[in-house]
Amino acid sequence: MVIEGRRERERSARRELIITTARSIAEAEGWEAVTTRRLSSEIEYSQPVIYKHFAGMEDIAEAVAVEGFTELATVIRNARAGTETAEQALTRTAEAYLDFARTSPAVYDAMFSRPTTLHFAAADTPPQLMAAFGELREVVEPLGEDEDFDTLTEVVFAALHGLATLRRGGRLRPDHDTDRIRMLVRQITT
Repeated sequence: MVIEGRRERERSARRELIITTARSIAEAEGWEAVTTRRLSSEIEYSQPVIYKHFAGMEDIAEAVAVEGFTELATVIRNARAGTETAEQALTRTAEAYLDFARTSPAVYDAMFSRPTTLHFAAADTPPQLMAAFGELREVVEPLGEDEDFDTLTEVVFAALHGLATLRRGGRLRPDHDTDRIRMLVRQITT
């Protein structure tokens, strides 16, 4: 029993090392630099060890994405904590969301841009994805009466995602982030 517990801890630690290393390489050099050969070299385990944990690079990127959703849920929860009004909560959440997308671009890509088998808004949606959506819904819910809050949350998410993606791609003026957030909040709250 003790040996089994130790083996499971070691297995979990190896899995986390693979995820962390993939994320680190992707953040520094882009996802195209993340290969099983590169990971094997970086973590000093053979490629077959990596394949014991993940079927391939897509699975590794999905694991990074799932961790990203956990982090995003925390970011949103922290952003709305201590706010006094719904508008203030949405403003801080929008700022925090855009900051997350800007400071963790490879994770954000894994979450939203890379092909994935993760299902959104489905019976088999991973709990980490549901938690991030739920945190955003908590921000949105106080904003309206008799609304379909899931749909309103999707609209807010789509707006934030659009702003993050367009900003990152250099398709928006970099010095107008505050104005865009203010306009978005005004449109959602009035």
